[in-house]
Amino acid sequence: MSDTTSKISEAAEPDYDRLLRANLERVFNERDAERRAAALAELFVEEPVMYEPDNVVQGRDAISAVAGALLDRFGPIFRFTPAGTAVGHHGFGSLQWQAGDEGGSVTVTGSDVAEVVHGRIARLWVLLNPPEA
Repeated sequence: MSDTTSKISEAAEPDYDRLLRANLERVFNERDAERRAAALAELFVEEPVMYEPDNVVQGRDAISAVAGALLDRFGPIFRFTPAGTAVGHHGFGSLQWQAGDEGGSVTVTGSDVAEVVHGRIARLWVLLNPPEA
């Protein structure tokens, strides 16, 4: 591969770590619905799709509703935190995360895998790790 091709490929890649960390913090940790909607408008394409283990969610409003319901369900100090740095290439990125009460034990771990189009999340797969015995 020539130096020119390498530079073009690198320049075309989005910042997967920034994007997927922003999704965790500004969408899935955001309790204010208006701020969450603004983050979704910035981070996601107009008609995104999110694949959960038991559901397929279409559209920013529906993703916002899922995030809000999740936060309501688990309480005011429940948070998602990145577990490492996101990696990605050629339009797909992955970030491992953990979640639980802030300052408490981890109750769930998983990964977000995103298809990124023009620097924004088009499709998001939420992969949950099996509970540890």
